[in-house]
Amino acid sequence: MKFCLSALAGALSLAFSVPSVNAQTPRNTQAAEELATVTVASEYSGSFKADTVQIGTFREASPLDVPQTSNVVTREVLDAQAASTLFGALRNTAGVTRSQLNGSTYDNIAIRGILVENRGNYRLNGSLPIINLIDVPLENKERVEVLKGASSLYYGFVPPSGIVNLVAKRAGKDPVSDLTVSANQYGSANVHADVARRFGSAQQFGARVNMLAGREDIGVDNYSGDRSLGAVAFDWQATDALSFKLDVEHYRKDVSEQAAIKVMAPNADGTITLPSIPDARTNLAGEWQKYDAEATNVLFRTDYALGDNWGLLLEAGHAKTTRDRHYSQFENYNLATGAGTLRIFFNPNQEFENSNYRTEIFGHVPGDWVSHDVSFGYTANQRDQNPRAAGTATVAQNLYDPVDVPEQSAPSAPNHNPSTIEDSGWYVFDRMSFGEKWQLMLGARGSRYESETTSMRYKANDINPAVSLVYKPVAGVSVYGSYLEGLEESGQAPANRANAGELLPPALSKQKEIGVKAEVAKGVLLQAAYFDIERPSTTVDASNRFVLNGLAQYKGLELAASGEVTRNLALIASALFLDAKQLNAANPATLGKVPDNTPERTASLFAEYRLPNVPGLALSGGLYYVDKRPVDNENRAFVDGYTTLSLGARHTTKLGGKRTTFQAVLDNVTNENYWGTAGNGLLGVGMPRTLKLTAKVEF
Repeated sequence: MKFCLSALAGALSLAFSVPSVNAQTPRNTQAAEELATVTVASEYSGSFKADTVQIGTFREASPLDVPQTSNVVTREVLDAQAASTLFGALRNTAGVTRSQLNGSTYDNIAIRGILVENRGNYRLNGSLPIINLIDVPLENKERVEVLKGASSLYYGFVPPSGIVNLVAKRAGKDPVSDLTVSANQYGSANVHADVARRFGSAQQFGARVNMLAGREDIGVDNYSGDRSLGAVAFDWQATDALSFKLDVEHYRKDVSEQAAIKVMAPNADGTITLPSIPDARTNLAGEWQKYDAEATNVLFRTDYALGDNWGLLLEAGHAKTTRDRHYSQFENYNLATGAGTLRIFFNPNQEFENSNYRTEIFGHVPGDWVSHDVSFGYTANQRDQNPRAAGTATVAQNLYDPVDVPEQSAPSAPNHNPSTIEDSGWYVFDRMSFGEKWQLMLGARGSRYESETTSMRYKANDINPAVSLVYKPVAGVSVYGSYLEGLEESGQAPANRANAGELLPPALSKQKEIGVKAEVAKGVLLQAAYFDIERPSTTVDASNRFVLNGLAQYKGLELAASGEVTRNLALIASALFLDAKQLNAANPATLGKVPDNTPERTASLFAEYRLPNVPGLALSGGLYYVDKRPVDNENRAFVDGYTTLSLGARHTTKLGGKRTTFQAVLDNVTNENYWGTAGNGLLGVGMPRTLKLTAKVEF
């Protein structure tokens, strides 16, 4: 793995990066024409490198024009890896780890050691905050994007871990009629249909439909379930200046949830002893302990060209997720005998809703020596939730010799703990271009935030700046630096804390970045960034309460490469060298310590070779490395680092005149047993070796 890190470091230049400041690609006299044209070409490029970025206000911008660390996992990468989960996609980007949960139900993710907030940091088509409390399907997505670091200018109150954007597939100029069947050796099987058409005398109407149904099994004991997806994406070019888009998706997953393992209480000397890593197929929970969740997301967008240089954008969306959950954690166990207690949390009929609105006017102001691309916008978001709980039950269990868990009933009627967050704000941004080489970007956001529960209310009003400078010394290279401030939610107390459900007050985060991006031989995008982020830190106090704990600083170097090295060889690679510390002098136990679940190093390398002598055949391999991580903020124990290996092959041919692709992917080839997740005092084991088989027919 040291060799992989060194190779990545040597391949990429030293770099920098900037925040999400510019909301639009540069405007010119063709702005109205661009707005008035429906993109009928498919976004699928068949490349590991994306030609554009569609996150935030950087819609359709070249990666070189995005003054911030950004990664795009294209449809070609997702297909080459047979990826169907968020973690499966994001493991290709630097600094991504699982947090608290091991992925048996959904992916709880941290980036650069900072949790990606599940209600605000995940976006559909760069806009709607979807609720990541159920596995978000990728079958109807064209790409997965990550905008690293602070993104408050456009997205409001969000942690500076990054925005994860899922871009929906849309109808292109070519019709699509695909049927895919997939399975693994444990009995999981799915059928997926993907159909797209354009209609009308000028092909002004477009529709894409994705449907999926199947049985779920991930190879762990006491696990069963199913999932389904129904999604449609419509677009309509009503006139030369007016267009509409509508996305609707509904998905459900009902599976058994694998039990988490709680970190032991500290020893007399202040250290913590971790148990031996259980076999990856071990599940201490009962198969009856279901995680039954469903989500519906609706997003409507209108674009209107106001003239040659000005345009108007209107968006409205709603996301709703409900779940019934029988979550459990194994605790109070004896390391020698394995005897302990399984605590089961009953959470029936939990509800989470987001309503989101945006309006934005943008335009281009030409000038003799400086031109301006400006954006004026307003967003309003309301997040409602009711994380109902109906008490806990305990049963005896053994870590080394698990027993069947008899079905339990909730010990009490569900309580109601509703809360509401209102996050609204205006933003203004000006990208000033001085010739072709220099750009100065100035922005500001005025925020109004209010969170309310049955027992407390917090309010915040502030104006935060954003500034960046971009220099393009030669064609294909951009260098930039930035400073950004943003307010963020400090988090919500998790279910296993004494103040479960409590919303912590919002706080200020600050970010500085410098970076460079370069396109090499028109086939590979190289990126490097040095970042320095200060943000509020949280901890668990002596009363088992989730509370604020001063500041934490995250600084480091991030490297990335993606694209076609040669006509036959494609790769996507990343590395992170992170220095993260807690800075709260009032708490000597955590001062100078690494925040929990934060690795100092991560790296990934995935490559596919398309054999020139065997048309249609491609072989692939991937290495994914995560360094050791502390299990708590006091650093009283660390889980070991791990490396997993994936191998794959896919072959495209014609059967009965239809283009057909057969694929096999083997994840965790060596069947490595490792702690795949930590954080919040919990541990989870990584997934066992899994063979995925797919067959896709294009009618």
